[in-house]
Amino acid sequence: MNVVMEILIADDHRIMRDSLQTTLEGAGFAVVGGAANGREAIALAQNLQPDLVVMDISMPEVDGIEATHVLNSTLPQVKVVALSMKSDRFSVLAMFAAGARGYLAKGTASKQELLQAIAAVAEGHKYVSPAVAALVLDGAAERVGRGQPRAGAVGGASGESRLSSRERQVLRLLAEGKSSKEIATYLELSVPTVETHRRQIGSKVGLRSIAELTKYAVREGLTSLD
Repeated sequence: MNVVMEILIADDHRIMRDSLQTTLEGAGFAVVGGAANGREAIALAQNLQPDLVVMDISMPEVDGIEATHVLNSTLPQVKVVALSMKSDRFSVLAMFAAGARGYLAKGTASKQELLQAIAAVAEGHKYVSPAVAALVLDGAAERVGRGQPRAGAVGGASGESRLSSRERQVLRLLAEGKSSKEIATYLELSVPTVETHRRQIGSKVGLRSIAELTKYAVREGLTSLD
């Protein structure tokens, strides 16, 4: 008897969640829940323990990168496939570093490709949408061609790839103009802890001022400031 794969959908747009549910259930999967933000995705995953989570990145409260990191730490058996409007190098690498097994861009992925990605991940493989993979590889080739490391690169590892999930959150919020006190409230941290994260970020990427950090965050695709 075949066991039906159980899937949780995490996306802050109800229409997208409904559309994905229709697609997945039509393909024989069991959609066990839907989350509108990362915090809800974590709670539902811990309660329902699905086989796989289809995870958006840009969500309120807790983003998909942080949610994936938490799930990978607490429920390593739950596989995550990212489905996001973001297709920049930072987002792709950050999601895989957080523990995602697959990555697709909403703008180019078809329903068939989503099913293909889920099947690949279910079999223990990783999956990257060809369109996304091309962007990441082109960016890497361009930097190698220039023969110059980017700001923050130390010993061949870029600064943002060495930022922790929490540090990426703090950097994104700093770039969006939030004060240390606002960030502390938003992330449920103390102000001194936020200041410590800020110093660590500056040390890792080799930048100090808010203006420099904001430009860095935009360049790396951590925020679009839209």
